[in-house]
Amino acid sequence: MALSTVLASTSAGAQQTAPLAAPQQAATAVPPGDDFYLFANGQWLAATEIPADRGSWSAANAVVDETNGRILQLIEAASRPGASTDARKVATYYGAIMDEAGIEARGIAPLKPMLDKIAAIRDKAGLVQALGASLRADVDPLNATDFSTENLFGLWIAQGFTDPDNYMPYLLQGGLGMPDRAFYLEENERMGRLRTAYQAHIAAMLKLAGFTEPEARAARVFELERRLAQSHGLREESSDVRKANNVWTDRDFAAKAPGLDWKVFFHSAGLGKQKKFIVYHPTAITGAAALVAEMPVQTWQDWLAFHAINQYGSTLPKAFVDQRFEFYGRTLSGTPQLSARWKRSLASLNEAMPEAVGKMYVDKHFPPAAKVKVQKMVANIVDAFHQRIERLDWMAPATKREAQAKLKALYVGVGYPEKWTSYGALEVKPDDAFGNAWRASAYRYRQQLAKLGTKVDPKEWSMPPQLVNAVNMPMQNALNFPAAILQPPFFDPNGSDAVNYGAIGSVIGHEISHSFDNIGAEFDSKGRLRDWWTKDDREHFARAAQALVAQYSSYEAFPDLKLNGQLTLAENLADLAGLAAALDAYHAAQGGKATVETDRQFFLGYAQAWRTKPREASLRNQVTTDEHAPAQWRTYTVRNLDNWYKAFDVQPGQKLYLPPEARVRVW
Repeated sequence: MALSTVLASTSAGAQQTAPLAAPQQAATAVPPGDDFYLFANGQWLAATEIPADRGSWSAANAVVDETNGRILQLIEAASRPGASTDARKVATYYGAIMDEAGIEARGIAPLKPMLDKIAAIRDKAGLVQALGASLRADVDPLNATDFSTENLFGLWIAQGFTDPDNYMPYLLQGGLGMPDRAFYLEENERMGRLRTAYQAHIAAMLKLAGFTEPEARAARVFELERRLAQSHGLREESSDVRKANNVWTDRDFAAKAPGLDWKVFFHSAGLGKQKKFIVYHPTAITGAAALVAEMPVQTWQDWLAFHAINQYGSTLPKAFVDQRFEFYGRTLSGTPQLSARWKRSLASLNEAMPEAVGKMYVDKHFPPAAKVKVQKMVANIVDAFHQRIERLDWMAPATKREAQAKLKALYVGVGYPEKWTSYGALEVKPDDAFGNAWRASAYRYRQQLAKLGTKVDPKEWSMPPQLVNAVNMPMQNALNFPAAILQPPFFDPNGSDAVNYGAIGSVIGHEISHSFDNIGAEFDSKGRLRDWWTKDDREHFARAAQALVAQYSSYEAFPDLKLNGQLTLAENLADLAGLAAALDAYHAAQGGKATVETDRQFFLGYAQAWRTKPREASLRNQVTTDEHAPAQWRTYTVRNLDNWYKAFDVQPGQKLYLPPEARVRVW
């Protein structure tokens, strides 16, 4: 599970990363026991303006900003003689999408062959073939908690739930242009307004592409998506991996999801020889298949055309870009201004050739000494987990042995992958931004399909090095800490241990903890979905987890919107256990010399690394759809740690105070 979707942003703002050496409490009258987030970050929040092209701004966004500035310099160097083949392709891809004049001159000509193919569909057989051809490996439910795809289904290639040695294809729900089923089905003023705006957006995009009767087509497309949404699983239900473990043979699809010719679909998708699939969202697969049979071909053609335009809108003329921003940026996220072209171009490049960019980045900007220091911190925090597990008085010896085995077998990748993806066979043209994006997507899809029938690489990475994020991959029993997050305010090789352990140490602890959250705890040391708990231990864990659910469900983001403690449970468990283990590791590293003052610096380092200022629309979207609690409430996990009370003299009667017996203690 990723540290945060917020950290994964690839566009840049105008602010600089703050130094990490000695965080200070904010100049605020708010006591830490009433609002620790405001106590730590009040001064920054008061002084910070959200850039006009952003839905929010954070410490992580500032790191992204600096990282992207470095990448731009690398791209410029890659266009010179002597650069590697992949580096030259990076420069060519970026140059093509920056060529606004050329893109305007070509108009919709690059898109037309795709639209012509859709228009040529005459029957359901042709429709199913087109739907299969549109499938891409564009979701990741466990590592990145990414369930969103505009294609009818999402595909994920990973080891089997119960077969850690072999890759399996996972089929997930999809087909929506808004973030989640809730946007189609919840009855309230905001969702109703967004539905109206989205239907207008569909019509506008179709009109720009030259379609007649765009409003009527948009109404049909929206109704199709609304009915798809009715069969989708709830986001919090997707966290239950046992419900997701549905192995279907190629024959099961016809019986369990009639209405779609699955043989034709899978053949068109390049999966014709695959005999077994894991169906992550059975009701959505069944519902979509029924709609293929029920809804007219014309409706599906309009749907296919709109999503082709919508997905590749960033590579089309300015009118398409502006319209896409009008809905997704201004209306959905409350962002006032479109990002500069270079930021959007860099985001497209990072999506198309992530590891080619990443290799350029680490070769220049990730020193070996930083890797060594982080690896030492990882070892200390893993050791702290070993000790915490051993001290648990509620866990049976048999369960402890399996938990310790998971830690012992854990693979931790720091900085960059051990094997790099090659882009040698990817065709990149200097005058074809649309084609480059489409070919890059298809290229990645072929790479993912090629893994089927091969043995699992347990050290495979799921994040590129230039991403400001971190991840636990529960089925690989592995962690990735990309190079770009290993810089201030998360990590400073010259900074104090107290702040480093509070900032990047809590991130490391967070990712280790995911191995033992409500999802990670379902997998054993080999990444196999297996119940390795005693009955009593599982019941104790569930009770403790529900206490955290209740704690987070009590928080109000707005008077009409509370946090969803069940949706955010895995991340909240990881925050709690990770921070506690990082503090233990810090104390051990100090050899008993830690003080109340250094603990104070530890907790401030933690809170200040999470500082974030969101717009209302952006925050509402996060509360509705994101598995991560917003930053303010993530920092409130400190109220469950005894040392925080000592460090800041938090007393009964203060708003965040919990009596010792009410503090949630899991790991």
